[in-house]
Amino acid sequence: MKKGTLLNAEISYVVSRLGHTDSLTIGDAGLPIPAGLQRIDLALTHGIPSFMQVVETVTEEMQVESAVIAEEIRQHNASLHQQLISLLNALQHRQGNTISIRYISHEQFKQLTQHSRAVIRSGECSPYANIILGAGVTF
Repeated sequence: MKKGTLLNAEISYVVSRLGHTDSLTIGDAGLPIPAGLQRIDLALTHGIPSFMQVVETVTEEMQVESAVIAEEIRQHNASLHQQLISLLNALQHRQGNTISIRYISHEQFKQLTQHSRAVIRSGECSPYANIILGAGVTF
């Protein structure tokens, strides 16, 4: 049995197959998922699991080099934005690297999800609770 934090077999498989610069999207319950992309649906009900729970768990297993966030989160979901930035800062420290953070419009964000290896859907029901994580390397 796996010893790590991440127990979901589909997510664990996707993370293990990521190469340098591949991306993985984690979204709220309303994020449109492009046809043809692997959809890993964790949503049970409103807020369960939360966006932050999913991001925290996935980043325990994934080496993160970059993050893309919709710029609208700053104005429309400032509290969640601050939690996300705090998590990314702590992750940088834990991983020993710099994580570049890029803000783009939500429309551009939705288009960029098409290039992800998979989209993980949380039960989050607050605005702009989405992130695209870029995979790094551990060496």
